[in-house]
Amino acid sequence: MQQPSFEVIGPDVIDVWTWSLDATPSQLDGFAALLSVEELTRAARFVRERDRQRFIVGRGRLRSILGQYLGLSPQKVSFTYNDYGKPSVALPDGAPLYFNLSHSADLAALAISDHYELGIDVEEIRFLKEDIAGRFFSRKECLTLRALPPEAYLDGFYRCWTRKEAFVKAHGEGLSLALDSFDVTFDWTSEPRLERLEGDPEAPFNWRILELETPATFAGAVVALTKGRPVGLRYRSDEDGG
Repeated sequence: MQQPSFEVIGPDVIDVWTWSLDATPSQLDGFAALLSVEELTRAARFVRERDRQRFIVGRGRLRSILGQYLGLSPQKVSFTYNDYGKPSVALPDGAPLYFNLSHSADLAALAISDHYELGIDVEEIRFLKEDIAGRFFSRKECLTLRALPPEAYLDGFYRCWTRKEAFVKAHGEGLSLALDSFDVTFDWTSEPRLERLEGDPEAPFNWRILELETPATFAGAVVALTKGRPVGLRYRSDEDGG
C-alpha cells in the first residue's frame, strides 16, 4: 500500500499561514465537521457565540493545513501534548512536524517547521489600561521601553510582548518560564534577537527571533530553536493549496 505523500519544508524556512477567524454559517459548518468530539466539547464551553465560532474556525483551519503537510485528511490529524500543554504531531515516517498557533481578535497565525521547535504570537494593538511591562518585562526591557518617545511606546510594547510570548511558546515550558528571566531586543536599531536567558549562556546563539508581517493594527513574532542556523519566513496562502 502506497504511503500518503507529505510536504517537505526544509531547514531554510518556516512556513507561516494567516487567516480570518470570521466565517459565514456554511463555512462554519464545514470547519465544525473537521473537529474531534473533544474539540467540539471545548467549543461548546464558550459563553460568547463569537468566541465559539472563532475557535471552530481556528481549529478547523489548523487541521486542514496540517493535513496538507501530513498527507492526511483533516479529521485524521491526531495531536499529542507535552507536560505543559504544547501540542505536536508527527509526519507519517515518525519525524516531528513542529507547529504553533496564535490568534487575537479576528486574526489567526500559524507557524510550521519540520526542523525546529518554534513559537508564534500575534496580538491586536490596543491601548494599555495597566502597567503590564512593569509587571512582566525584565529590568533591561523596562528601561528600553521607558526611553522610547511617548508616541512610540505602544508599538515598542507590543514588539517586546509578542517576541517574549513567542519565545515562551517555543521554549515549551509554559508559565514555568518567568517572563523576566530573559531579554529580547525590540528597538528600531537592533535586529530581533534573544539577548539573555537565565541559566543558559548559549541561548542567544541557539534561538532566533523573526518579526512577523501583520496588518497595521497587529504585531507579531516567530521564535525558533535553530542552533545558529539562519532561517526566514515563507508566507503561505490558500493559493498554495492549503
